[in-house]
Amino acid sequence: MSDEDRAPAASWRGISESAEQTRELAAALASAARPGDRLALVGPLGAGKTQFAKGFATGLDIPEVVNSPSFTLMAEYDGRLRLFHQDLYRLRGTAEALAGGLLDERQDMGVTLSEWADRLDGSLDPERLTVAIHPVGDDRRVIELRGSGEVAERYRAAARAWDGRRT
Repeated sequence: MSDEDRAPAASWRGISESAEQTRELAAALASAARPGDRLALVGPLGAGKTQFAKGFATGLDIPEVVNSPSFTLMAEYDGRLRLFHQDLYRLRGTAEALAGGLLDERQDMGVTLSEWADRLDGSLDPERLTVAIHPVGDDRRVIELRGSGEVAERYRAAARAWDGRRT
């Protein structure tokens, strides 16, 4: 059984053949973004979480180059919606994120993308959309969108539209 077959079930599942396609998918998903949305990016080191963030920022019409905010933990960008881009890799858990002010009411006015979101307790935000990225080769990735409710359905619809344009 391949890694692709072992990946957990998802609300939507697609294949990216390159970093460019990962960015294109993320830009398409940004068309569904609304204030208060939270996207939890999960996957191993080098999976493409930052590439996804770069594409999402492009889809929000953010002119700056988005890089991983590893040393600042969170970067903010202005576009169609404000983007709060977090890198939680160095955190040891939810308590540390809360103590560091990484979760606050300002984020209700924009979209929050959290790399290494598995470091946070998912019960903090049950409405979040999880974007799981699974490398299955040098450039190939299985990308899954998991979530429930209206938020997840908006992003699934955008992902299906992206899929339809590629075929």
